[in-house]
Amino acid sequence: MSNLVIVESPAKAKTIKKYLGKDFEVIASMGHVRDLPSARLSVDVKKDFAPKYEIIKGKEKLVDELKKLAGKSDKVYLATDPDREGEAISWHLAYILGLDMNDTNRVEFNEITKSGVKNGMDNPRAVNIDLVNAQQARRILDRLVGYKLSPFVSQKIRRGLSAGRVQSVAVRIIVDRENEIRAFVPQEYWSIDAKLVPKGARKAFSAAFYGSADGKKIEIKSKEQADEILSKLEGAEYTVTKVKNGTRKKSPVPPFITSTLQQEASRKLSFQSRRTMRVAQELYEGVDIDGIGATGLITYMRTDSLRVSNEAMKEAADFISVKYGKTYLPSKPRYFKSRNNAQDGHEAIRPTSVNLTPERVKSNLTTDQYKLYKLIWERFLASQMADCIQKTTQVDIEANDFLFKASGYRVDFDGFTVLYVESKDEAEAKASELPTLEKDMPLKLKEIAPNQHFTQPPARFTEASLIKALEEYGIGRPSTYAATITTIVGREYVKREGKTLHPTELGEALSNLMKERFPKIVNVKFTAQMEQDLDTVESGDVEWVALLNQFYGDFEKTLKKAKTDMEGVKIQLKEDQTDIVCEKCGRLMVVKVGRYGKFIACPGWPECKNIIPYTEKIGVSCPDCGSDIIIRRTKKGKIFYGCSSFPKCNFMSWNEPTNKKCPQCGGMLYKKKGKKETLYCNKEGCGYEKK
Repeated sequence: MSNLVIVESPAKAKTIKKYLGKDFEVIASMGHVRDLPSARLSVDVKKDFAPKYEIIKGKEKLVDELKKLAGKSDKVYLATDPDREGEAISWHLAYILGLDMNDTNRVEFNEITKSGVKNGMDNPRAVNIDLVNAQQARRILDRLVGYKLSPFVSQKIRRGLSAGRVQSVAVRIIVDRENEIRAFVPQEYWSIDAKLVPKGARKAFSAAFYGSADGKKIEIKSKEQADEILSKLEGAEYTVTKVKNGTRKKSPVPPFITSTLQQEASRKLSFQSRRTMRVAQELYEGVDIDGIGATGLITYMRTDSLRVSNEAMKEAADFISVKYGKTYLPSKPRYFKSRNNAQDGHEAIRPTSVNLTPERVKSNLTTDQYKLYKLIWERFLASQMADCIQKTTQVDIEANDFLFKASGYRVDFDGFTVLYVESKDEAEAKASELPTLEKDMPLKLKEIAPNQHFTQPPARFTEASLIKALEEYGIGRPSTYAATITTIVGREYVKREGKTLHPTELGEALSNLMKERFPKIVNVKFTAQMEQDLDTVESGDVEWVALLNQFYGDFEKTLKKAKTDMEGVKIQLKEDQTDIVCEKCGRLMVVKVGRYGKFIACPGWPECKNIIPYTEKIGVSCPDCGSDIIIRRTKKGKIFYGCSSFPKCNFMSWNEPTNKKCPQCGGMLYKKKGKKETLYCNKEGCGYEKK
C-alpha cells in the first residue's frame, strides 16, 4: 500500500514520517504552490471576482514531483496546517493533482505527536469549501484594496508606497495616538506622603494624604495649597481611626492564544511578533529530543480558542500534585471561556506534554526556542493551579481634621504565582506589607513631604499593546498581526524607538490622506464589521461573491472621486536640509526618500539632477583609518557599522563602536545589546566587559 502525505514544511514532514512508518511517503509543499501573480491584479472584477491563480514562480519542479508521487500513490492525504490558510493550500493541491474534491483526504494535526498524528489520520474529511472561500474572499479583498489604492497613494505622496486593508488601520491607530499625545496638556497636581511608625516599632510605613477627616477627598493642585495643608499639620498627632482586613483571591490567567503569546513574548522576552511566530512554528513542527526523537513540543500556535482537552488538564493536575502538592490544585479543573467570535477549531497553545519540562528539553533547543517554550509551559501549567490568596489591610489615619490612607497586603498562599505571573504594559503600583495596626493606635511621624506631579499623556503603542488594541477592536486576525507590524515598519510608516512605535512623517501623510479620501478603509468599526462579515463566509452563512460585490461598488466610486478631486495634486513631505553643498549648482542638498530608501539630492531638480548616497554618521572615527564610521544595511535590512572610506578601508562591525576607550588596553569599546547594554573590547587577549 502506497500513501502520500503532503504537509507544508520539511521539519513537519520529518517528524510526521517518524510516526507513520514505511507505508507512507511524507513530502513538503513549502507553503503555497499556487497564488495570485503579483505582477498584475489577477482578479476579474466583471466575472464575479474570478481569481486567476498560477503556479508560484520557482515551484514548477516541486509541483511536477508532487504530481509524479501522487500518480504512484494509492491514496493522497492533504495534511497542511489546520487553519484557513492551510485549508486553501490543500484545495489548491487537490486542484493541481486532480484529486476528487469530495474525497475524505484532508487531515489535520493539532499537535505533531504520536497521538496527535494518529488522531488526525484516523479522522480524514473532505476539504471544507466554506473555509477555502473565506480565505479566497480575504485574499481577493486585500488584493483589490492593495492594488487599487497603492498606485493612487504612490502618485499623491511618493513612488513605491502601499496601502492595505489592515495595515492602513494599524497606521491610523498609531497616528491617532501620536495626535492625542501632541494635543495633551499636562495638569499639575500634588501629593503629600507621610512616613509613620507605630508605637514600639522601628520600621516606618507610608501613608498618603486623602482629604478631610469626614472622608471628603481634597485634590491638591498647587504648591501653595500643599504648603497650606502642611502648615495645618504642624505638631499634629496621628491616630489610626479605622482598620479593615480582608482576603483577596487572585486567579491565574488563561493559557496562551496567538495574540496573547505575541504580547507576552514582547513584554517578557523582548521578541518582535514575527520572531515569536517563527519560533513557535519550530516548536509545533518538531524538535529532536534526546531519548524521544523528533516530536512537536506545543499544540498549533495559530488559535484564538481557550479550550483545553480533558487529557491535557488531567496530565497537568497529576504533574502539579507530584511537583507542588495537592494544595496547589484548584477545587475543580479550570475551564476558560473564549471570546464570542473565536474560532474553536483548535485548543489553546499548550505544551504537548507537561512532563517534557523546559529543563528536560533545554539541551535540544536553541536559546529562542527554550525561552518561548518555557513561557508557554509555565503559562499553561499555572492556568491549572490554585488561586493566590492575599491578606489585605486598609487603614484610615487622622491628623488635625485631615485623613491619610494606607494599604498593603501579604501573601497567605502563593498558589499559581509560585510559577508564573503575567506582565502588564503599564507598571503597577507596588503595595508593601503593613505592620500590625489597631484602631485608636497612636503613630509617630517620621517624615512628611509634598510631591509635585503632572498628568501624563497616553503611552505610545508597543508591539504588545498594538496587538492588544487590534484584537480588542476586532481588526485582522491574530495570525496576521506579525505580518502587519513587519509591513508598516518595513515601509517606514512607523519606526521603532526602543519598544515603542512612532509614526513617521510619511506614515502621518499616508494616514491623513486615507482618512480624508477613504474614511471607510481606515475606520476601525467598518474594518471590524468587515472581519465579522468575512467570518460569516467561513460559517457558510454568506456567499463570498455577494460580500465582495457589496464592498467593491462603494470602494470603486470613492476611488474614482478621489482621483478626480485630487488631479494634479501632490502632497509634499518635509525634506531635511544637509550642510552638503551641491558641487554642480551650489545649493544646499536635502535628504529625500525614494523607493529604495534615503538618498541626498539637489533641491534644484529637474534643472540639477545631482544625487549622492545617504550616510548616517554615528560620530565615531574608524580605528583603522580615522574616517567616519557610518550605519550600513545588508540586503535584508539588518544594520551593521562600516567605514565611510570603503572599499579602501574594510572596517566592519555588527555591534556599535563608541568613542570610549578600554581601561585595560586602550582599544575601542563596542556596545553589545541585550537585557542590559554591555560595553566590551574586542581586542584579542583583552576580554574587558562592563554592563
